[in-house]
Amino acid sequence: MDVADLGLPVDVPSTALFTDQYEFTMVQAALKSGTADRRSVFEVFTRRLPEGRRYGVVAGTGRLLDAVENFRFDAGVLGFLREAGIVDEPTLAWLADYRFSGNIWGYPEGEVYFPGSPILRVEGSFAECVLLETVILSVLNHDSAIAAAASRMSSAAAGRRLIEMGARRTHELAAVAASRAAYVGGFDSTSDLAAGFRYAIPTVGTSAHAFTLLHDSERGAFRAQVDSLGRGTTLLVDTYDVAEAVRTAVEVAGPELGAVRIDSGDLLLVAHRVRRQLDELGAVDTRIVVTSDLDEYAIASLAAAPVDAYGVGTQLVTGSGHPTCSMVYKLVARARSADPAAPLEPVAKKSLGGKMSIGGRKWAARRLDEHGVAEAEVVGLGEVPAELADRQLLVPLVTAGEVVGREPLDAARDRHIAARSALPMSAIQLSRGEPVLPTEYA
Repeated sequence: MDVADLGLPVDVPSTALFTDQYEFTMVQAALKSGTADRRSVFEVFTRRLPEGRRYGVVAGTGRLLDAVENFRFDAGVLGFLREAGIVDEPTLAWLADYRFSGNIWGYPEGEVYFPGSPILRVEGSFAECVLLETVILSVLNHDSAIAAAASRMSSAAAGRRLIEMGARRTHELAAVAASRAAYVGGFDSTSDLAAGFRYAIPTVGTSAHAFTLLHDSERGAFRAQVDSLGRGTTLLVDTYDVAEAVRTAVEVAGPELGAVRIDSGDLLLVAHRVRRQLDELGAVDTRIVVTSDLDEYAIASLAAAPVDAYGVGTQLVTGSGHPTCSMVYKLVARARSADPAAPLEPVAKKSLGGKMSIGGRKWAARRLDEHGVAEAEVVGLGEVPAELADRQLLVPLVTAGEVVGREPLDAARDRHIAARSALPMSAIQLSRGEPVLPTEYA
């Protein structure tokens, strides 16, 4: 049984009000003018990556598909819209029957992207597509920001395990989404039980300093934890004196002690001292876990330390300084009439200040060099060149209103590892730089 089928209080009966008011007023005006049913194409893209980032990571696709399925106007939602005077009665009648019936294509979850990449393409009538703008952007902007930070931390960790533990540093519902996005980006587990229940992400956790302080002695606390959780548990050793705590931990649990956790101090120095002490005490297989306000730079600085796992909280769930990806949702093509046979015409905003967009229904492909390494993100209109036909990036997610692109979370996680590995080596550098691939327009 898929735990996602169980549902949770973090789910809501309808996502229809995860919108901005102007989406409803546009629908009302379009219904009145007769343009609401014009076939339209919207695309999600970003004009630039966060400063210094080399690539972006698509995350939240699975949540987005759930949101589209749950975009329904029940009596309570319609009553609110009526009482607040948001839209008129004809529009309320139209909303009552709303079901997205169009098509959605997108970069599969876990894939990387670059400025101008058409990350998502939404096709249908203007009215049914425009209503989805805010919910789509809120999911993709949040989850992709977390996944990008997680990916950088995963690269810096170089194979060492990563624990997501940021639930207490963000909104309780955002914490569940953040855990999911972190897992896509390369984290191995989470401390958040709602995320474990909802998405089957492995969960971990043992004790905090409060548990040690509760007891009359550190030895008593360690004994209580080992008696309850077994010798393979992780003991927190920096409540008082680290060296004394390590000695006591091994005396209590024996050389079979699973791990010790260090949460303060000069982590590089302390980790070396603890490793040496553990080895001298015969606990050669006891692992060292470090926490304490880590980000990708702190993780990289610990590359030479004898650390086995990192626990990351605040910096992860805030996107390590970039909590959004600045993705936008723009109309790029529309028909001149509601006739299904009416051809699509490119449309685009023209403005100063770097907010111009390129009209037309686009495809995207990634060109590789002779060694199989990505060398360019190619975005174009019309026919896809034969040499790029098997390198296309957009896949069907929703067809005629039915979700067709749902997949296990591990598939997105594995895809990200593969996509990142196919980028030039400079992609994983933490120093500031330009996007690792140029975006070419065909």
